[in-house]
Amino acid sequence: MHGRPRKPLKPEDSAASIAKANKLRTLQSQFYHIHHNKIYDKEALDMSAKLLEMNPEIYTAWNYRKLGVESNLQSLSDPDSIKSLLDEELRVVESALRQNYKSYGAWHHRKWVLSKGYSSIEREFRLLDQFLKADSRNFNGWNYLRFVAALQHVSEEEELKFTTDKINANFSNYSAWHNRSVLLSHLLNRKAQGFVPREKVLSEEYELVHQALFTDPDDQSGWFYHLWLLDQTVNQDTTLLISSWPVHAVEGVNSSTVTVTSMLEKNENLIWKPLSTNKSERSTEMINWKDENFVTSDALLQDFTPTLHRFNQLTINKDHESTNSKWHVETLENEIALFRELLSEVNCKIAKLTLARLLMSLDVIMSSRAICKQRTHTKEVLELFNDLIKMDPVHSRYYKDQHSLLLMEQVTSDEESLAKHFWYYKELTSSLSRTNFCLRINKLSLSRIGFLERLLWIQMLDLSHNELQSIEGLESLQLLIYLNLSHNRISCFTALEPLRLIKSLRSLDISYNEIGMHSIDTTS
Repeated sequence: MHGRPRKPLKPEDSAASIAKANKLRTLQSQFYHIHHNKIYDKEALDMSAKLLEMNPEIYTAWNYRKLGVESNLQSLSDPDSIKSLLDEELRVVESALRQNYKSYGAWHHRKWVLSKGYSSIEREFRLLDQFLKADSRNFNGWNYLRFVAALQHVSEEEELKFTTDKINANFSNYSAWHNRSVLLSHLLNRKAQGFVPREKVLSEEYELVHQALFTDPDDQSGWFYHLWLLDQTVNQDTTLLISSWPVHAVEGVNSSTVTVTSMLEKNENLIWKPLSTNKSERSTEMINWKDENFVTSDALLQDFTPTLHRFNQLTINKDHESTNSKWHVETLENEIALFRELLSEVNCKIAKLTLARLLMSLDVIMSSRAICKQRTHTKEVLELFNDLIKMDPVHSRYYKDQHSLLLMEQVTSDEESLAKHFWYYKELTSSLSRTNFCLRINKLSLSRIGFLERLLWIQMLDLSHNELQSIEGLESLQLLIYLNLSHNRISCFTALEPLRLIKSLRSLDISYNEIGMHSIDTTS
């Protein structure tokens, strides 16, 4: 169970454990003999029952009993006899579950028996009540509860009330929180009576989970449910165009060959706009990536302004505004205020992570709905991730990746931000064109790259002096010609596999990485 370590075996129990193991080996030997010879008489089934009562994790024995039951059912026609046979199976399962009430094989076998239609559903509810009282977080029991409730046609509203009772009895009941999210999703999606408007229901759920979070901030059960609520809150209700490409650069791409699927918009309403009307010029010259070979100025960037300007228009603008936008913003602002208050009293890592997620979500909603174009909380979120890297070194890689993705999002968010990272490479002999402009996202300590869908038109990219171990996603840059990956932490040639898919790539620098330093790489 969560956070509950196994108790070590007492020395005086050692002899009993050895005797049990010997008995188990004898039973297993006998079992394999009857199974191999397809013996399904009462004596054989009784022996398999003893084996499962000692060790419920022997899946082969459960499958054997299914075969035995099916074999014996062929000779029975009396409903009472059939029920008696199946009741014996339920007894064996119950006995096995009392040895280990998290045995997957036992729970699956009980479902199989119940599906025959001869057993009492009420009895199952009583048994579940016993097991969930023994461990209210037993997810196997909760899974079986959903199965039994469906057979009995118990309403989802009743099931939801049951989760409320279990949560009120124990805020640490992760399985109850999880089951609640599943049930509530169904009720909200079908707009069940009493579960509209959606905003009112979610607001009430926030109040419920707050009780758990502020009672014991270090318990993770409520935090997972809060994360689910946050996902329901920030779910976009408008379509966004997140990427584009120059005309002629990718053959065959237009509104007749690519379909954009959305629950809210139809494909015929989309307008396809090229980033440039000029064909790209390709060069195979090698690049000298030294800083002195790159220059930047407002005058040079003017030639690239049309592309950047179109980048800043990558949204499908409608004249309508979601009626619940105000609720989304107010809810997130309220959550942010609450968790800032909590962090002023306790130093809780999961509260810091949640605050970071809330701030990022608020920025996304504010910018996507043109309430505030700039991401105003980026600096604070970066500081939170830096704190988490120090507080929780075990999960530092995750925090580092999130920190990196936020930096990438900041760089690619709009025309102004992107322009700060564009430099002109003065050594190319080709005439002034997009090919000469390089996006330099170097020296940022990035451990992960993202938001590449915003950069599909890039032809020269500098990712050097970062901490990349993977370049997953770069294969989407199908116009890329020049790439600098030097001074990163790439440890094997296998990590470069995505580059095989970029047919336009002509120049690659992977110097000063860690290839061959950690293990033998035999990739050819």
